[in-house]
Amino acid sequence: MKKTRTAMRFAALAAALVIAAGVPLAAGTDPGAAITASAVLVVEEGDHTEGTTDSLYYNKYSDHVTITGHQPDATSFTIPAEIDGTPVTRIGDYAFNGAKMSSIEIPDSITYIGHYAFALCNDLTSVTLPSSLEMVNTCAFQQCYKLATVEFPATAIQFESRVFDETPWLEAQRAKDPIVIVNDTLIDGATYSGGDLELSSSIKHIAGGAFYMNTKLTSIVAPGVQEINDSTFWHCENLTKAELPSITEIGVTAFGGCTKLQDLKIPGTMKAIQTHAFTDCTSHATITVYGTEDQWRQVQINDSSSDFLKNATYIFDSSYVPPTDPPEEVIGDVNDDGVFTVLDIVALQKWLLAVPGATLKNNDAADMDKNDIIDIFDLGLMKRALLEQ
Repeated sequence: MKKTRTAMRFAALAAALVIAAGVPLAAGTDPGAAITASAVLVVEEGDHTEGTTDSLYYNKYSDHVTITGHQPDATSFTIPAEIDGTPVTRIGDYAFNGAKMSSIEIPDSITYIGHYAFALCNDLTSVTLPSSLEMVNTCAFQQCYKLATVEFPATAIQFESRVFDETPWLEAQRAKDPIVIVNDTLIDGATYSGGDLELSSSIKHIAGGAFYMNTKLTSIVAPGVQEINDSTFWHCENLTKAELPSITEIGVTAFGGCTKLQDLKIPGTMKAIQTHAFTDCTSHATITVYGTEDQWRQVQINDSSSDFLKNATYIFDSSYVPPTDPPEEVIGDVNDDGVFTVLDIVALQKWLLAVPGATLKNNDAADMDKNDIIDIFDLGLMKRALLEQ
């Protein structure tokens, strides 16, 4: 029986150089030597037993199992959903780092994938992430040079820094759009070169390190984003403005090295600003707080020594109204009354027959097959959709 204790969260400014260099460690390297600026560790403490199943090593705790390693010659792995009746919920830091694997099956019980867990798996071509997954830590799949296919669940996942760096999958996504978004989470914007960036209010999360060292980004407006994670804008040296009216927290080194940041807009209702959040931010900034001065005093500021925060000019705007998401479009609702009923079918039928006075208030809702043409086929699809309600 062994006992362990893992720190919940750590960050050191000097360690940020590790993440900037992007150098994963080989399997077997001492995890204590692999600290990165945005690594977030899950607490695991208490008695556990070590074990082996098939080609996997694990630690079994009272309520969960963590996969900790693998047999070096194995090339295919199937992680079980449980071991001896205890659910397998975590893939530990470095667990498969440098493995010779060509395939991995991850069960719908895993909630956490550790940092560098699959880094340097040079023969891994595809991975399916389960719907149970809540967090993927720093550089988890970095330098998987053949990883071209990643299947995501419909649920939101917290991604830390540089999870898919130097993979064919990420390069393919960047080629389509330098702002890589999956399920309302902005995973990567490191190659964005458009200067000012305004995100849709539907984007709720930005991955840690998403814009690391992007010197082309000049401003960011993100009305729906709820948290700025660790190192998100690390050394975005030409970033002058950040408007973030919905965030609840600014993470460790989130704006570290943003030397030109002069205009910051944040809500007074946010919960915390973490240590080194504005390290090396040397400009005299104007910080607009959407709320009252009393609300601002309640924010937990762990970066209390920051000259950036101390020297800033503060404006308190309690009249600000946060943006709201637009209502979801109701497919088939051609009369635009908010519901899809037989009245919509009648309206479309009259319009197709060119009945005098017939109109469609919502043309997009009538295009059921999304081919930019409204015709009899759309009417048929609309009738079928109504019958299936």
